[in-house]
Amino acid sequence: MYKVIGTTKSRTFRVLWTLAEIGAPFEQIAVAPRSEEALRYNASGKVPALVDGDAVLTDSVAIMTYLADKHGQLTAPAGTIARAEQDALTLWLIDEFDAILWSAAKHSFVLPEERRVPAVKETLKWEFERAAAQLSARLQGPFLMDDALSLPDILACHCLNWAIGAKFPRVDAKLFAYGKALRA
Repeated sequence: MYKVIGTTKSRTFRVLWTLAEIGAPFEQIAVAPRSEEALRYNASGKVPALVDGDAVLTDSVAIMTYLADKHGQLTAPAGTIARAEQDALTLWLIDEFDAILWSAAKHSFVLPEERRVPAVKETLKWEFERAAAQLSARLQGPFLMDDALSLPDILACHCLNWAIGAKFPRVDAKLFAYGKALRA
């Protein structure tokens, strides 16, 4: 059984969703980032971490990819064009969605107050709007990659939810409906 370290209101949610889709049993240890418990699993104190036997894996997307590959679900096979396209979209989402939201979070509450630059959040919101428009244009069906739920969908939906919670500008109706359908 897997052990997932981290609170649900964090990137840990992505790992929990992946495990739920795969149908793999797991135990969640809901600890806050940078807590003493989190530091036991990741020297940076970041969550999530995944314990699989004696191995401890970190970084939500690396964990999701590991689980999808191990269980042969939610992903295209390694070494295929479909997988390269999936990986390209995953990395784009990390660069253009996740990184923007993380930067906004850092300048809102993560960094020491004297290091925060609140004015940068307006630029980040603008960048997110541009990226959301690009993702909306790319969305041709119910899912980002063909006709089945895949890792990029989980990542995109988590980021869309994060953007709502962070009070980022609302995405267009098509992308909003996509996110709402995945949340259902």
